[in-house]
Amino acid sequence: MAASELRAQTDMNDLEALRLKLRSFAAERDWGPFLSPKNLVMALSVEASELVEHFQWLTEEQSKQLSPEARTAVSHECADVLLYLLQLCDKLDIDLIAAANHKIMLNTQKYPVDKARGTAKKYTDL
Repeated sequence: MAASELRAQTDMNDLEALRLKLRSFAAERDWGPFLSPKNLVMALSVEASELVEHFQWLTEEQSKQLSPEARTAVSHECADVLLYLLQLCDKLDIDLIAAANHKIMLNTQKYPVDKARGTAKKYTDL
């Protein structure tokens, strides 16, 4: 098995374990009725905005040189985004790894290397 295949397998197992841990966490608290796709999307949006807040008003350079405290806070917000996204995918029976791999394949077609290298243009403008 190639290293990339092995890593993908490990990631899938880690993601599945995390999904099951989230299910258990919510079930223990009887939060099922509150975890509708609509509510999860709204919570995901809030958490993504909280992540953005840590970078608001920073220069490009400052955004690359976060203090240890800021890095910790950003890591917590990243985790919140991941956890809500994973719960949403669980509720909608979406295989997040498969969806991400499919999206990369689509983006590979939209952004061919010979046209997209070194530019931030949208695929419609290449």
